[in-house]
Amino acid sequence: MKALIIGAAGFVGGYLIRELKAAEWEVHATCLSNEKINEDCPVHTLDILQKDDISALLDEVSPDIVYHLAAQSSVSVSWKRPQLTAEINVIGTINVLEAVREAQKKDIRVILIGSGEEYGYIREGACPLSESEPLNPGNIYAATKACQGMLGEIYSHAYKMDIVMVRAFNHSGPEQSDLFVISDFCHQIAEIEKGLREPVMSVGNLSAMRDFTDVRDVVRAYRLLGEKGKSGSVYNVGRGKAVSIQFILDTALSFAECDINVKQDPARMRASDIPIIEPDVSHILADTGWSAEISMEQTVRDTLDCWRNKLMS
Repeated sequence: MKALIIGAAGFVGGYLIRELKAAEWEVHATCLSNEKINEDCPVHTLDILQKDDISALLDEVSPDIVYHLAAQSSVSVSWKRPQLTAEINVIGTINVLEAVREAQKKDIRVILIGSGEEYGYIREGACPLSESEPLNPGNIYAATKACQGMLGEIYSHAYKMDIVMVRAFNHSGPEQSDLFVISDFCHQIAEIEKGLREPVMSVGNLSAMRDFTDVRDVVRAYRLLGEKGKSGSVYNVGRGKAVSIQFILDTALSFAECDINVKQDPARMRASDIPIIEPDVSHILADTGWSAEISMEQTVRDTLDCWRNKLMS
């Protein structure tokens, strides 16, 4: 198999490169001119807003499968820059799909990476969320990702293209930005252990329940969907079991090497937090045999050790 990963400079990209290479795939990756990919594979500079550049790269690489990871993926940025978010996530996706449709090599499989955020305002009693649950996005980022998935379904049906849509729920692991809760908790603990801050952790809403999966499991799901996913189908990717943020906090604190107090920070509270978000992952299990294997405890421990090593260096 030869894969082209579009937008591989982010958190997931490096893990996906390593996952595919471990399976002996030939891997090519793209990034923007101001980004860098530190992986052992050919790297190409690409802006998905330039459709002709995508077409030229597809004809050069001639991949069997394209993973479309390129996105403006911040909810907060989507509120501040809605037009940019729509251009990248909607127009950029159309450019990728059009380039694949017109490519010299036919039957290229496309994996469109969407988000569990697409479900948005969940009706009471809907969890676990199946792929047939109506989408009700609650922010601009989620709306653009829902649009991406709809475009994928349209292109798949109208042009008989080989497209698989993914709705990925929260994923975490070493090297993730501390804008995300597991990495945030681990970063704070590592700084406290190092004496870089007072032994007090700032937290937000601890009662919300969310589905977290290790990024290493997530990219394995992406590989298996590339191999076995059914064209035109949508797949939830997640653990399938929500846990409270309190559980994440308690797990992180259990690995701390010093005593730490916890303080709720009003600035971290979200008044509109949905109590529970949990996906039904029976579809991907049935079609690929995939399920999450790495425990939450292992994810938290590895993320904490990563922050410790960063602070040591």
